[in-house]
Amino acid sequence: MYRATSSKIRTLESHASNWTLTRLASSSAVATKSSSGGRFSWFTGGSASALPPLDFPLKGIELQPSLPDHIAQGETKITTLPNGIKIASETSSSPGASVGLYVKTGSVYETPASYGATHLLERMAFKSTTNRSHLRVVREVEAIGGNVTASASREQTGYTYEALKTYVPQMVELLVDSVRNQAFLEWEVKEQIEKVKAEIVEYANNPETLLLDAVHSVGYSGPLANPHLASEGLLSRINGTVLEDFVAANYTAPRMVLAASGVEHEELLKFAEPLLSDLPGGAQVEEPKSVYVGGDHRVIADTGRTSFALAFELPGGWLKGKEAMTLMVLQMLMGGGESFQLGGPGKGVYSRLYLRVLNEYPEIQSFTAFSSIYNHTAIFGIQATTDSDFVTKAINIAAEELTAVATKDSVFQVHLNRAKLATKSSILMNLESRLVASEDIGRQILTFGERKPVDYFLKAIDEVTPEDINSIAKKLLSSPLTMVSHGDVMKVPTYDSVSRKFRVYGSFGYSFITWGCEFSPRPYNDASVGRDVEISIYLYLKIIGLYGVDLPEELKSVWSLDFRVTAKENGVEM
Repeated sequence: MYRATSSKIRTLESHASNWTLTRLASSSAVATKSSSGGRFSWFTGGSASALPPLDFPLKGIELQPSLPDHIAQGETKITTLPNGIKIASETSSSPGASVGLYVKTGSVYETPASYGATHLLERMAFKSTTNRSHLRVVREVEAIGGNVTASASREQTGYTYEALKTYVPQMVELLVDSVRNQAFLEWEVKEQIEKVKAEIVEYANNPETLLLDAVHSVGYSGPLANPHLASEGLLSRINGTVLEDFVAANYTAPRMVLAASGVEHEELLKFAEPLLSDLPGGAQVEEPKSVYVGGDHRVIADTGRTSFALAFELPGGWLKGKEAMTLMVLQMLMGGGESFQLGGPGKGVYSRLYLRVLNEYPEIQSFTAFSSIYNHTAIFGIQATTDSDFVTKAINIAAEELTAVATKDSVFQVHLNRAKLATKSSILMNLESRLVASEDIGRQILTFGERKPVDYFLKAIDEVTPEDINSIAKKLLSSPLTMVSHGDVMKVPTYDSVSRKFRVYGSFGYSFITWGCEFSPRPYNDASVGRDVEISIYLYLKIIGLYGVDLPEELKSVWSLDFRVTAKENGVEM
């Protein structure tokens, strides 16, 4: 069949070629106006020259005017109902809308009896209610082409519904029903517990997730140390009753915000107020406080590699806006990523950790700066995965990179400008999503009591200077070190040996010097002072001196002399 078809094509081409030669011979004028496209022209029935050029406007087509360079952000309107719940919205020209219900609750509000409830509640979102079965919830969402999501953090939990704005009444009613009237059917709870157990097994292959949870468990004392990821042991104690009690205690009106993007405020109030006005009020619960303490945590696992994280605290959190934004810029400046990473905008290939570490050390699989910012505190550090034999060197590299940004003149303006632009770009691109916009409204109101305009954050980013980066880095490194590791941890250095790399920035070092100055010099033969104590104090002061810290004269003239004699007698080389 194929041979016959090919033969016919060649015959037709031959006839067409003879016809073209005859035509060219009889009229050269016609030949100059027509061109043959060969076999392609025969298949298509014409030549490419008959098509209009791409830069030529088509008749009857009018181009819409381009958008202005700057479009003002829609005003966010907020109404507080008598029971304390807040309803907020901003308008948008988009045909879609996103409505979310956000609650000031998370793992920090869990008690020993409810550990793991937040993780499971996230999985139980949009299941059966007292008015709807799970199947009916799914069918109603699908009927309008909607999308529902739930997310839980340590301090806040959110439920979001996204669809066309013509379906706002249905969206608000189903969203409120799914949050207020959760049924917690026994078989559904058990089903989600089994799925969470399957997630726990997958975490073993994703140590980065485990490291971040361990950083909080070890680094903080108090509610922020509560496990955000439920363990199998915790899941065995959770049932529908535990979830009901947790929701009843924490899902109260003063701690909730209904936020919408792309919806007129009066329209949202009309549909939401009847559904939320009878929500139990109650007093505003004081936010639990945590204390950062630092520490060391190691988990042995047969992974064939070693993952670790070094972290420090920045007090203040979101309530210290300028420092929080500086921390975001610092994270973008340091960047990092995987050892194999495609280039392109936002991929981090021009960040400090990528250029100075991932490009230089093939033994390191990943090396990334991370941060978690909360209402009153923030944690920042570097997490990495490397060959087990290289872990000591990798930790030294991480320490060098952290101390480098705390050193004067180590941050170049050109690199800082790139990091600031990348931070602003990330914020603006995220806010283009309706879902993110509604979430931003809800979470900001829970945190600040209002929604700050995006220009507030962009201005704070623009004002960040290299000196601000140095100052934030020094403040971070002055806090105790939190070090966690996972995998083959046998070659991970001791906590003290790593912590000493940052001690020049720590309050412990400076308080040690102050403590020494408060005492009168003691002679060498005073039995009240042990020789080992004298040696350790002298060597520590010597290390501090290497960093240019000015020691008091009494320490230079008397204490140092006494310690030299003691150290020499104990065989320590000076």
